[in-house]
Amino acid sequence: MVVGHRMAAVDAQFLWMTAKLPNDQFLVYAFEGVPAEWGHAIEEVCRRARACPEVATRVSDGRGLDYPRWVPATVGPDWVVRHDVDDRSWAECLEAVAGLADDQLDARRMPWRLHLFGPVVGLPGLDGPGTVAVMQVAHALADGTRASAMAAWLFGRPSPVPRVSPPRLGFLPWRAVEAARAHRLLSRDICEGRLAPGGGTRPLQRTNTRPDGARSVRTLVRHRSQLPGPTVTVGVLAAVSMALSRLLGEAADALGAEVPMTKPGVRQAHNHFGNVGVELYPRLDPVLRAERIVADLANGRRRMAHPAAAAADRAFAAVPAPLLRWGVSQFDPDVRPSRVAGNTVVSSVHRGAADLRFGDARVVLTAGYPALSPVMSLTHGVHGIGDTVAISVHAAESAVPDIDTYVRLLNKAL
Repeated sequence: MVVGHRMAAVDAQFLWMTAKLPNDQFLVYAFEGVPAEWGHAIEEVCRRARACPEVATRVSDGRGLDYPRWVPATVGPDWVVRHDVDDRSWAECLEAVAGLADDQLDARRMPWRLHLFGPVVGLPGLDGPGTVAVMQVAHALADGTRASAMAAWLFGRPSPVPRVSPPRLGFLPWRAVEAARAHRLLSRDICEGRLAPGGGTRPLQRTNTRPDGARSVRTLVRHRSQLPGPTVTVGVLAAVSMALSRLLGEAADALGAEVPMTKPGVRQAHNHFGNVGVELYPRLDPVLRAERIVADLANGRRRMAHPAAAAADRAFAAVPAPLLRWGVSQFDPDVRPSRVAGNTVVSSVHRGAADLRFGDARVVLTAGYPALSPVMSLTHGVHGIGDTVAISVHAAESAVPDIDTYVRLLNKAL
């Protein structure tokens, strides 16, 4: 990381949007057993954090006419919080994880924090007690893939967090003209059948209500071989289609999901992803449903690789800081759209080999719970480490009054 380098526009947008919508991420890692020495294990995490400039950083946002900057930070013991030393169940731990969202990070002080729970009993696949570590990450610092690399570094993986190239600047009017030309090419490619159109929008469902009432998280755990589909993501999307249609009933003839997907090309921002709209095809038989979902994901990747996508990103990167800050300030989270891109979110990230450790405790599973928003009260996380896959649900009571009933439907569909 270049010391004090300028924040990319997309990352600044996530930073400034926190005043309107909380967007911290929560990465959950469960370890077998508890460290023999907690103090030593915590200090090892802090030592590794200090050794990686991509992790030992914070935001400096003092210049109103310019973008915020990433500056070095000293990672100390206050970046790691041990919540208790008493036995608690896995279910109680998940309840505590859901409550962490009430205390969002100030990225100017620390853009990440590690929460530790242990001993925890009843962890999936474990007979004895375990340790649960939750890495809370400000979205401006990282998307799901990058946050996973940061957590892996803290827990002992030798691969350093990849550095991000400084954002490419440019003259906004020229970048806008370039983007407009590329968009016309995109429209022509779609009209002439060389590229499939996007999924469009769809009517709101109960899952698109404003999140009110209790917020809950649940996690199902599977071995990779137990999941249907050509890929884990496709198999879970097909299962979500079945479970969600049964939850919503006759209103669910047409359902869609937003699926975050890594962008092609060199990463020039901490957030290097876009959302792809995928139809869920609840009325098709399972085989055909999976085939259609595969096609939608492939078409989304092709659209993301089109020159128009890169041109639009370059134009956005060239927006002056005062203009973007003003634009974010105009966002009104209380305005309700008439249609939405998806009725739920399914975020899928494979977090690599099961080679992580906290102290002398080895990792057994990892999970994540995508944030809710004013028009999204049900989200899903799909996270694998080694051959273990966690399928997680995050829901507000206003959308899913009985989350356990929905999880049973999803468990059966899987």
